[in-house]
Amino acid sequence: MRSISVPRFTVFSEAHVLRNVFFLFIITTLFYAMGAMLRLVQELSLFWPLNAVMAAIFARYVWLNRLHYYVICYGAMLLFDVLTTQWGFASLIINASNMVFIVMVAQLVMRDKRQAGSEPEPINALRLFYYCLISAIFCALLGALGSVGIDRQSFMPLLADWFSEQFSTGVLILPCVMTLTLPHEITRIRWQQLLPVLTLVLSMLAAIAIGGAGSLTFPLPALIWCALRYPLPVTSALTLITGASEIILVANGIINLAVSGPLQTAQLFSTRLGIASLAISPVIVSTAVAAINNLVRQVSLRADFDFLTRVYSRSGLYEALKNQPANTGQHLTVMLLDIDFFKSVNDNYGHECGDYVLAAFARQVYDTVGEQGLVARMGGEEFVVAAKTRDPLDGYHLAEKIRQRVEANVFQWRQQPLRVTVSIGTGSGTLGGKEKINVFNELLVEADEYLYRAKKAGRNTTCAKSLAEEGVFNTVVS
Repeated sequence: MRSISVPRFTVFSEAHVLRNVFFLFIITTLFYAMGAMLRLVQELSLFWPLNAVMAAIFARYVWLNRLHYYVICYGAMLLFDVLTTQWGFASLIINASNMVFIVMVAQLVMRDKRQAGSEPEPINALRLFYYCLISAIFCALLGALGSVGIDRQSFMPLLADWFSEQFSTGVLILPCVMTLTLPHEITRIRWQQLLPVLTLVLSMLAAIAIGGAGSLTFPLPALIWCALRYPLPVTSALTLITGASEIILVANGIINLAVSGPLQTAQLFSTRLGIASLAISPVIVSTAVAAINNLVRQVSLRADFDFLTRVYSRSGLYEALKNQPANTGQHLTVMLLDIDFFKSVNDNYGHECGDYVLAAFARQVYDTVGEQGLVARMGGEEFVVAAKTRDPLDGYHLAEKIRQRVEANVFQWRQQPLRVTVSIGTGSGTLGGKEKINVFNELLVEADEYLYRAKKAGRNTTCAKSLAEEGVFNTVVS
């Protein structure tokens, strides 16, 4: 599958204050202008993305939560109003309400992060829903108070308009911006991968064609499908596009909720709340799927790796061998390693020392083998190595290198020197036309036999088939 590399670029950086100031000012101005363009006659903006976008940015980049950065954001709003409106003192109150939403959401999300510690989930969708609800209430109270003299409306309709808009845009935009990531590379997309998106488009067309209050729910099954098939950032972006499109289509009468008459303020209020409630569902599903997938990866990791020694477990080794490419002429050497008289280490120094020796021994073997092979703990003090080698002699040399390194090493346990040795049996062969797992199992039996011979010969010995037949041990054959 062909792919295109995408260059990496970071907008915000903790070390570059001036760059942060510049981009905060530009982003604030850009989204303020976008919201101003969507203002309805005698009403607030149909869709006001600024507050949710800035709240997500401050929540995502914790080190941006400094007074001077908040002042830059607030100042950009005031400057835009000075240049484009005649609001005067009302602008101070209205934009202060915007800052209320931004600061409250950012602080609540950061509180979650502090409590979660190393929790892998990028967001908690349900709590985010409530944070938007609480912040929208306080924002609406102050914003409606400052807007009374501008829109010539009473306080309660303005409160409803402010609240529904802030709440709906927060629920739609926050998950998208907080999880937004650029791919390292762009791969070619297969048409089957686009089926959930195609279904989403068709459900939107059906909502336009049929109309009525129930039409707002038409995209929900398709969004759930997207949540199951796509990662969280993609699902959040699709949810945002769908929710924003529905709000705009309803406001312009393209999706007709009440066929008998034009759109009323109460209908827009209800529409926004309904869409916000629906939009959180696919985000919750996608977050749950991401958490489940992460849990499966952790369980798989624990099953595939030995917790103490950090090398493969027996089952993990088999999985790794299955995933490795193989060719007919490839030569494989399997080594079975057993630490000599390991029981005496536990008896004389304790099991804590025994665990330390096992972990250090595994690291020595792993470092010696390197990229040439795989290392696994079979159980107790027994380890196995599956290495790609040129021939049996090359495999013997690698086994001897491991044995000599272990013998030369001095372990330090509580200021006491401790030495161990290892006995090694090897089995070597080519894959031929057989499966790699089957060849490995055959060579493991052979290695087990020659490990027994190595122990019988006095331990601290490497024994291989071709060398055993000649009666040679611990000898480099040229």
